[in-house]
Amino acid sequence: MGNLLSIVTFLPLLAALILAGLLRGKGEAVDRNAKWLAMFATTATFLISLFILFQFDPADTGFQMVEEREWLLGLKYKMGVDGISVLFVMLTTFMMPLVIAASWDISHRVKEYMIAFLLLETLMLGVFMALDLVLFYLFFEAGLIPMFLIIGIWGGKERIYASFKFFLYTLLGSVLMLVAMIAMYADAGTTDIVKLLSHNFATESFSILGIQVVGGLQTMLFLAFFASFAVKMPMWPVHTWLPEAHVQAPTAGSVVLAAILLKMGGYGFLRFSLPMFPVGSDVMANFVFTLSVIAIIYTSLVALVQEDMKKLIAYSSVAHMGYVTMGIFAANQQGVDGAIFQMLSHGFISGALFLCVGVIYDRMHTREIDAYGGLVNRMPAYALIFMFFTMANVGLPGTSGFIGEFLTLMGVFQKNTWVAAGATTGVILSAGYALWLYRRVVMGDLIKESLKTITDMNLREKLIFAPLVFMTIWLGVYPAPILDRIGPSVTALVQHYDTAVAAADLSAPAESADVEHH
Repeated sequence: MGNLLSIVTFLPLLAALILAGLLRGKGEAVDRNAKWLAMFATTATFLISLFILFQFDPADTGFQMVEEREWLLGLKYKMGVDGISVLFVMLTTFMMPLVIAASWDISHRVKEYMIAFLLLETLMLGVFMALDLVLFYLFFEAGLIPMFLIIGIWGGKERIYASFKFFLYTLLGSVLMLVAMIAMYADAGTTDIVKLLSHNFATESFSILGIQVVGGLQTMLFLAFFASFAVKMPMWPVHTWLPEAHVQAPTAGSVVLAAILLKMGGYGFLRFSLPMFPVGSDVMANFVFTLSVIAIIYTSLVALVQEDMKKLIAYSSVAHMGYVTMGIFAANQQGVDGAIFQMLSHGFISGALFLCVGVIYDRMHTREIDAYGGLVNRMPAYALIFMFFTMANVGLPGTSGFIGEFLTLMGVFQKNTWVAAGATTGVILSAGYALWLYRRVVMGDLIKESLKTITDMNLREKLIFAPLVFMTIWLGVYPAPILDRIGPSVTALVQHYDTAVAAADLSAPAESADVEHH
């Protein structure tokens, strides 16, 4: 299958076009068919994507299964995967059937809802596979549109405000990235990501308005890309759109946002910032460490005072992404391994936590923590699953949450013990807010009249959680399948980074700073 990547990427889009064209009219039959077609398309996409995983050779640190052809106006359509991107592709295809299954009770504009999610899957997969700057930018930005519609049409009471805030924050960050991409094309003469990875952008320092820019062009390009990826992650202080978006989004929208969309920022740092602007990344590393530690401690404290369950989990996501940015910019094997592992693990765990909120929201139509209490008496299966993912979110050994956090902290400890010490306090704080939430929602006596008739999870809901429970335990006990696949690519990335930083030697006098480096 020579066009395997394109088949996986565009199969959901094909299903969306079929939905738009063939399922005309309204009524229960059309809604039911729309759900089944979306379910079939996302499941088929996942099954076909397994061939990518089977054909992938972890020992090869380059891009594999590359597809390249001429496109519009002399631009190139170029797709490929390496050890860093292949698992994000798998995470996306794995989560989407679960997202569709979680949307089974939706009754408002069902066909359009399914089209939005299918379109979103194609655009997210495109981000992880694109090997051309223009193609990457198109996928990266177009992904805003279906998510904007999902929040804006199927969201809560403040959905319009939340959807516009999400759209404007992410769009403004990306404008700077577009300017940087144009500058890269002017400097390198190509938009091919593979060629750009081996292009040496200038590192000679210069001054703007009397401010000395250490690392020169690389630092400027780094900052432009950072503006986009930091918002997408989201990093403190540009994280304020995320709690709003999560609270207003439908359950499935929150799951996609937490499990996949946030990972695009981390993926961008690994694909562009570290390998293309290693000197700029090195110059700005302490700045990123500072923001990461603030994010971990501050948003954990903010999570402690939340009254809305979704908001609490959203702030917890910002704190967990702090570990990711820290690990990435530690720029050593453990740090980057841990950051990628944390992103994948967080995809399963935070997605499951938002599904847990969705289960009781569907029954009670409120996310207020005070509206619950004593659910263990009526919902023992729910109490067990919620407990499991609460502990995984805290980083309990034996769950995937532990491996990611432990590796990132190990990586950061080698670079800066103070940063590692600060970040470790986040582990304690996360136990505080997570167990406090669980205690108030699930434990205690069932005294509220409205909860006395609440029903436990049905078979469909249990089946949605089953694969997430399996992945969280499997990767927590046996992380080798992930670490073996990303290991060689991460080693190559870290070696390239170290070589480039050593060759630039910014501590040397200015005239020796133009040493050719690779």
